[in-house]
Amino acid sequence: MLAQLPCTCTVPQVHRAWSGFLPHAPGGPAPRRRSIVTGAEPLDGIRIVSVAINLPGPAAVARLVALGASAVTVLPPGGDPLQRYAPAYFEELHSGQDLRTADLRTEAGRAEVEGLLATADVLVTSSRPSALERMGLDFARVHERHPQVCQVDIVGYPGDAAEAAGHDLTYQAAHGLIAGGRMPSTLTVDLAGAERAAAEACASLVARARVGEGVRREVPLSDLAQTFSGPLRAGLTGPGQPLGGGLSVYGTYDTREGRIAVAALEPHFAATLLAALGLEPQDCTRERLGRAFSGRTAAEWQAWAAEHDIPLVAVRADPHGLDGLRTGPFSP
Repeated sequence: MLAQLPCTCTVPQVHRAWSGFLPHAPGGPAPRRRSIVTGAEPLDGIRIVSVAINLPGPAAVARLVALGASAVTVLPPGGDPLQRYAPAYFEELHSGQDLRTADLRTEAGRAEVEGLLATADVLVTSSRPSALERMGLDFARVHERHPQVCQVDIVGYPGDAAEAAGHDLTYQAAHGLIAGGRMPSTLTVDLAGAERAAAEACASLVARARVGEGVRREVPLSDLAQTFSGPLRAGLTGPGQPLGGGLSVYGTYDTREGRIAVAALEPHFAATLLAALGLEPQDCTRERLGRAFSGRTAAEWQAWAAEHDIPLVAVRADPHGLDGLRTGPFSP
């Protein structure tokens, strides 16, 4: 079934279409992309106030800023743990924002946030409901004082379970996303939650325009883990399943030096791959492809694939290697 899926784009076209969403250069601000039609950014004039720390909230606000919003992030006196764990990443996520420090356990700290909310459009939080109540930032009270504010609350679990403790690692583990007990190579659920929170912020602004007042949206990170486990639950990505090594043209292979990832999923990509390797359809097995790929290095195969319009890249242990792809043959 997968092999019959139609594809209307070539690899260069797909890469150009998605290149705007690839991570930007480490240490650099998220690039802003203005509308081709109006020259304006989608969220020009929208004011964000964030009291969210760790990764999901800051990454969500960074996305909104990249779309043109202005943002004030209020940090606790001890700062954001992300500042200690990954200071350069923290600076990247908060580029272009107004960073302030306030103790929201005190009257003075709460008063500072109240002043910010008076002219805000969206409030982003990532605390448990009980903590928001102690700070006076539960939606009922925020809405009473600032009815124009839309609120996006990033929580661990939905509804009545929102007080339960959790983090990216536990959400992934609970939904089968950690293979063989290995630590995940990235914070998938946190980043998915950030994208969902940014989308909910935009949706809440649309809702406000319709109903005339701010609305609340909840983003439970555990729900994102369940969503992202969908391909695994559907039998697509488990060991030996179609996208888990079952298809010879979709997987990783050893080369003379290094490994490559091949994703010749559509029939025309698979046909091009076999023809370029001088193989017949009956040779489309992991064993036969493995022997073919052992003849060159991973870097050589990547260059070869670019020439033949085949989705194949060298497997990189260094995430900075992505920069090379963005400036390579598929760049706009």
